[in-house]
Amino acid sequence: MKIAILGFGREGQALYKYIKKNKKWEIWILDKNPNTILPSKVKSSLGQNYLDNLDNFDIIFRSPGIPYLLVSQLIKDKSKISSMTKLFFGFFDSAQDKSKIIGVTGTKGKGTTSALIHQILKNSGFKTVLSGNMGKPMIDYLAQSKRADFVVLELSSFQLQDMNVSPDIAVIVDMFPDHLDAHKNLKEYYDAKSNIGKYQKKSDVIFYYKNNPVSARIASKSPSIKKPILPKNNNLKKNFEMASAVAKYCGCPQNIIEKTIKNFKGLEHRLEFVKSIDGVSFYNDSAGTNPIATIAAIQSFNEPIVLIAGGKDKGFDYGSLGLAIKNSTVKNVILFGENKNKILKTINSKNCSCEMAENIKEAVNAALIKAKEIRKMVKSVVVLFSPASASFDMFNNYAERGERFKSAVDRI
Repeated sequence: MKIAILGFGREGQALYKYIKKNKKWEIWILDKNPNTILPSKVKSSLGQNYLDNLDNFDIIFRSPGIPYLLVSQLIKDKSKISSMTKLFFGFFDSAQDKSKIIGVTGTKGKGTTSALIHQILKNSGFKTVLSGNMGKPMIDYLAQSKRADFVVLELSSFQLQDMNVSPDIAVIVDMFPDHLDAHKNLKEYYDAKSNIGKYQKKSDVIFYYKNNPVSARIASKSPSIKKPILPKNNNLKKNFEMASAVAKYCGCPQNIIEKTIKNFKGLEHRLEFVKSIDGVSFYNDSAGTNPIATIAAIQSFNEPIVLIAGGKDKGFDYGSLGLAIKNSTVKNVILFGENKNKILKTINSKNCSCEMAENIKEAVNAALIKAKEIRKMVKSVVVLFSPASASFDMFNNYAERGERFKSAVDRI
């Protein structure tokens, strides 16, 4: 059998390590990067033409970073296209398998919700695994997952897009437009997300935010038991409410749920407190890669804000961000990155000034100067790094961008 692994990043490498055990398979690694470091003696196709001749393979394992639409257009038999997510779910099809998969998706909040569900389950005495679109690739946890009571998976649209099986417990957090640079259109993005519940059984369950129209619409496509959640809070705390509801359904004691939430520190790069300097508090929200995520971050604070934003444009209309800034406590905006001028055009507030920076270090220094000016008149000021944009104009990913921001703050 001839196998292709499309993309040899972290997931592709983990997949190769797993499937190479089958000595009868002829494994090829296909990657756009001509300088990809490969295992010895493995066959490969690298560079611009790496997707040529896909029909010659029996199974094609697509990494999430390579759009399904692109691959499907280049192959006659679509059933050949697979992924690590499909492979992993295949090991939990048996009715005798007692492990319960909890799949969490959405546009904003899925990482925090997944991590908190996992922590509550763990603190309640359950054997649980956390993977998916975070941490180590899920195939690395296969043996551990088979022995677990619950497997919590954060699932992106790219992982869900070609799925034909859904988790036993599906969770949909806030949904709004995103990834328009990688999906054909908004419908394709939402359709991909819908697969989290589309193939559930009637006895399965799906949780969703009742007050988010897109989340509710996606949940309605599932044949399973519906569990609508109407959050009392906004932003980060609503993720706590969702995690609490899911954990309670799974049998976690209320006192453990409350204690875990109280002690939960949150995830890196998601409204992460960095440090405070003379009444100026720095927050890293590098995972805020779209305007709505940044709006949510802005609305999390009552203090005056100096906002640092900008990055790779994903085809968004930033009008909603401009309006949110006008009606918020944002006093200054420092813009950098590819789309800084596009964002600048949407900011029209007499109470807010804007300036440009060439890089993250310059942006942090400029934000500190502005924050110190405001600090003379108030008790505390927030410098919020929430780009409302992707990171690929200057960085490999949002995590690297967040680390660079924290390093710049630490050097102050």
